[in-house]
Amino acid sequence: MFSFLKILVNNVIKGPSTDPYPFGPTFEPAALRGKIKFDEEKCVLCNTCVHVCAGGAIKIQENKEKTGQDFIVWHNTCAFCGLCEHYCPTKAIKLTNDYHMAHSQEDKYKYIEKGFVKYSLCSCCKKPMDPVVPELLNVAYTQTNESTKEMMEMCPACRQIKNAELLQGGNSYER
Repeated sequence: MFSFLKILVNNVIKGPSTDPYPFGPTFEPAALRGKIKFDEEKCVLCNTCVHVCAGGAIKIQENKEKTGQDFIVWHNTCAFCGLCEHYCPTKAIKLTNDYHMAHSQEDKYKYIEKGFVKYSLCSCCKKPMDPVVPELLNVAYTQTNESTKEMMEMCPACRQIKNAELLQGGNSYER
């Protein structure tokens, strides 16, 4: 009995041995994987994140006006595995260390990260196309020049025609 009282007094003197969370700050490891942050300026709509998502939490779909695509992450389904961040070629997806995700049951379908990636228009044929961002060029090329930047504003079909013209010595032909 005496040893129990001794332990009790020592614990009262020392104070709590756990973090005061949620009433105060708590320890956050530097590599903590929390909510996803999406940068629509860097996204090229490659859908790699959709295919590697372990929880099936990421959805990319064309909007009703057909002017671009909506990017949606369902935080309730996300496993916070980090595969989307790891495989994104342009680093448009980042996992933050924000783990504060408590919400009411009625808000579970509203608890999403949403973005919109607008289509670019081809500089030649003016058809809508997925955007080509400088981050992707940096992955693909060690150096960029005016020709590379010009091709960045063309759809794949017009790029093929332009490359064929360059290979033939600059002879252009009508489409």
